[in-house]
Amino acid sequence: MPDLIDRNHTPAPALARYGTLFLCAIWLLAGAVGHDPWKAEDAMHLGVAFGMGGGDWLVPRIAGDPWLTSPPLYHWTAALFGHLLGWLLPWHDAARLASVLFGAAFLAILSRTAQLLLGASAAVAAPLLAIGTVGLLIPLHEAQPAIVAMAGFAASLWGLSVWREKPLCGGLIYGAGIGIGFLGAGVDSLLIQLVTGLLLVLHPAWRGRGSLLAWLAAAVMALVLILPWPYLLWQDAPALFDIWWSAEQASLTLRGGLIRDHLELLAWASWPVLPLALWALWLERRHLFEPPTVLLLVAMLMALLGFFADAPRPTALLPALVPLTLLAATAAGRLRRGAANAFDWFGMMTFTMIAGLIWLGGIAMLTGEPARVAKNFSKPAPGFIAEASTLAIVLAIAVSVAWIAVMVRTPRSPWRAAARWSVGLTTIWVLLVALWLPWIDYGKSYRSVSADFRHALGNQPGCIARRGLGLAQRASLDYFNGIRTVGGNRAKNCRYLIMQTAPRAGKDLDGWTLIRETSRPGDKGERLRLYRRAE
Repeated sequence: MPDLIDRNHTPAPALARYGTLFLCAIWLLAGAVGHDPWKAEDAMHLGVAFGMGGGDWLVPRIAGDPWLTSPPLYHWTAALFGHLLGWLLPWHDAARLASVLFGAAFLAILSRTAQLLLGASAAVAAPLLAIGTVGLLIPLHEAQPAIVAMAGFAASLWGLSVWREKPLCGGLIYGAGIGIGFLGAGVDSLLIQLVTGLLLVLHPAWRGRGSLLAWLAAAVMALVLILPWPYLLWQDAPALFDIWWSAEQASLTLRGGLIRDHLELLAWASWPVLPLALWALWLERRHLFEPPTVLLLVAMLMALLGFFADAPRPTALLPALVPLTLLAATAAGRLRRGAANAFDWFGMMTFTMIAGLIWLGGIAMLTGEPARVAKNFSKPAPGFIAEASTLAIVLAIAVSVAWIAVMVRTPRSPWRAAARWSVGLTTIWVLLVALWLPWIDYGKSYRSVSADFRHALGNQPGCIARRGLGLAQRASLDYFNGIRTVGGNRAKNCRYLIMQTAPRAGKDLDGWTLIRETSRPGDKGERLRLYRRAE
C-alpha cells in the first residue's frame, strides 16, 4: 500500500507516542467533569440518560416525554456510567465520562487508520491534529451522541483500509463502523458511510476477489448492530417507532441554509486541518487515484456534502473532520519552511496571549484587581463569588510552565508547528477549566432556576403545564429537582404553569397569577416564569 508520508521520509513528530497519549488523555478529561449540565445539548442528552436510569432503556425520554431524535447508544452508555460511578462523582459528571470513552475510541481508531493508510508518523500526527482542531473542542467535552458517529465513521474508514488485504476482517470492521455510526446519529451517519463504500467499488482496489465476502460480512455486522433497537421499539411502541422513523426520513431532506454560513463555520471549526488537508491534496495531485488518497478524498466529499445539505450546525460538520484530519496528517510534516514557521509563530503567539488573558481573568475574579477586568466578570454573573482552589492553581501553574518548556525546548523539525499547536490549544483549555470553570458553570447551569421553582411549588404541586419551555430547561428542571411539566391536552387542568419567554414579554396571562420569575444569573435572553391558576 503506498505511503503518502514516507515519500519524503519525514521524521516522526517530536512528541513521542507516549507523550501524545498523555496529551490526548489530558485533553479528553479536562472539562468533562466538575460542572453542572449546561444549556443546551449537554443538558438535553444528560437528561435523556438520566431518564433511562429510571428503568426505561428502550425509549429515550426527556423529563418523561419521548425524545426520538437519535438512537440511544450514547445515552445507554452515559446512563450506565452514571449508575456505576454515581457513588464516586456527581451523577452528571459520571455520565459525561461516556464522552471521554467515545472520544478516546475515536482518537485510537483514527490513529490506527492513519497508520494503515499513511504510515507510522501519521499514526501520531492524526490524534495530535484532532485534539488541536477548534471544532472538536466543545463537542467532545459535552454530552454529545455525535461523538459516537465520529468514532463509527473512523471505524468504517479503518475497515475500508483493511478491506483490500483482509476482506473478511475489513468488511466486519466497516460494518461495525456503519452500525456504531447509526446508533450514534441515525440514518444520516449510515448514509455517509454507506455511500462512501459504494463509491469506492468503482475503484479497482476495492473490486478484488474478496470484495463480495467483504460486503456480505459488512452487511451482516451492520444489520446485527442496527436492527435490534428499532425492532424492539416497533414491537413495544409502534406509534413511537413511527415518530422516530418520520424524524429520520425528515433528516434526509435538504435543510441547508446560506452557503456563506456553512463556509464561515467550516473555516473556523476545521482549523487547522482544512488548510493542511488542501495542502496534502496539492502534494498528492499526481497520486489522487492511489487507494489511500482516493479513500480519504471520497470520504471527505461525502461528509462535506452531508454538511452542506444540513443546517449550518457544528455537530453536522463533525463527520467531515475525520477524513480532513487524516489528510492533514499526511501534510503536517511536509510544510514548506516559511509556511511551517508562520504556522508555528502564529500558534505560539496566539496561545501565549490567550493564556495570559485567562490568568488575568482568574486573578481578577479572585482578588478584584484590576477592577475593570473584575467588573467584566461580575456583570454577566451577578452574585458569583470566586473561591481559591489550591489544586486548580497548582494545575494552572503546571500547565503554564509546561507550555513555556514546549516553546523553548521543542527541537526544530517539520512536525514542530503541528505539535506545538496541539499542546497550545490543550494548555489554554486546561487553564480555562482550572481558573474559569466555576464562573462559567455559575452562568450556564439551571440549578438556581430549578431551586427557585422548587421552593415556590412546594413538595406536591401536582400537574404543571408548560408553554414555550425548551428541551434543555425541561431536562434541567427534572434532573435538579424532579420538576416535570406536561403539554397539550394533559395540561388542561394543571394548577401551575411554567413559561419560557423573552425578558420584555408581557407578564399578564388570562386566568393565571404570576408567582415567580427567574433566569440563569446574568442571562439577558430568556426568562422562566411560574404561574398559578387564578381561583
